[in-house]
Amino acid sequence: MNLQLQKNTVLQILFWGSFWVLVPVLLSGDWGRADRFIVRNLVVLVGISLIVWANLELLLPRLFFQNKQLAYVLAGTGLLLAVVWLVDWDMAPWADYFHHPPIKGKFNDRDGLSARQWMRILSEAMPYFTAWIGSSLFETAAYARRKEKEMAVLRSEKLESELKFLKSQVNPHFLFNALNNIYTLSVLKSDAAPENLLKLSAMLRYVLYDCKEATVPLGKEIEYLRHFIDLNLLKDSRGMNVKAHLDESRPNLRIAPMLFLPFVENAFKHSKVEDLAKGWIDIQLETAENTVVLEVKNSLPKENFTKNEVGGIGLENVRRQLELLYPDRHELTILKEDGVFSVHLKLSLAN
Repeated sequence: MNLQLQKNTVLQILFWGSFWVLVPVLLSGDWGRADRFIVRNLVVLVGISLIVWANLELLLPRLFFQNKQLAYVLAGTGLLLAVVWLVDWDMAPWADYFHHPPIKGKFNDRDGLSARQWMRILSEAMPYFTAWIGSSLFETAAYARRKEKEMAVLRSEKLESELKFLKSQVNPHFLFNALNNIYTLSVLKSDAAPENLLKLSAMLRYVLYDCKEATVPLGKEIEYLRHFIDLNLLKDSRGMNVKAHLDESRPNLRIAPMLFLPFVENAFKHSKVEDLAKGWIDIQLETAENTVVLEVKNSLPKENFTKNEVGGIGLENVRRQLELLYPDRHELTILKEDGVFSVHLKLSLAN
């Protein structure tokens, strides 16, 4: 973006400089004093360059595009007056080349400035005024086009992400395994069968209905994670080395749905947690007033191990989803070292 803005600044300086330097020179036909043409047009070009550069690089991005329009108008007007005064300064080294005799009584005449004097001042200000307003119009139009393209890309990526999340949420491997485990509990007439069937039902209800909203209560997201962990633990009756601490002290915080699942799902897929001697998973979720911190750590087998290749959206896609949903409001650190895979995610939910 910065390179594009600098390129645009140069192009606009060339455009407005050419317009107010070359065209008047060609139309005047007075080539008698080349030094006068050179100095006059050099001074005008420098003034226009200063106006355009300050406008595009400073005033527009820092004031106008930040919804500080009044400050922008005042700063632009001040810049314009300063440049006009500097060009029209009777004591300037270039004053003789402009053939401007001092305007006597500029501030003392009772009747003020004459019409001729006003016309002279306005004609001198015109190149810088048009360069200011014209460069603003061009850059504002370009800014609007960039924002429109960004919104189009955002909508496209959001739709793609939603489709990937939907595929991830209805992971067939997890669904089939959960149903098989619940069926086994039913055959064994275990009292845990109805409870786990309700957990699976609640998960499906959450995916199909609640996740349609832009944000959901943190309590429901935590409940989904807890059910996901519990149903995965049914795979081995001996139990697994899985620790999960999920802070539910602030259930009403609003959060985008299904942000945490990919990290927990990734831990179950790659940790080989069924190996009771070496496999383990540690999940910690803490909340503050407007902050949620998720830490997921799991063992990494020496040999490459991935379970259920189909399903899931991948951590890179989650990273992009976070950039879209929480720009400048999240910290994501993913490390892989010493046989441990760890994820640290901090979200700021404040508006």
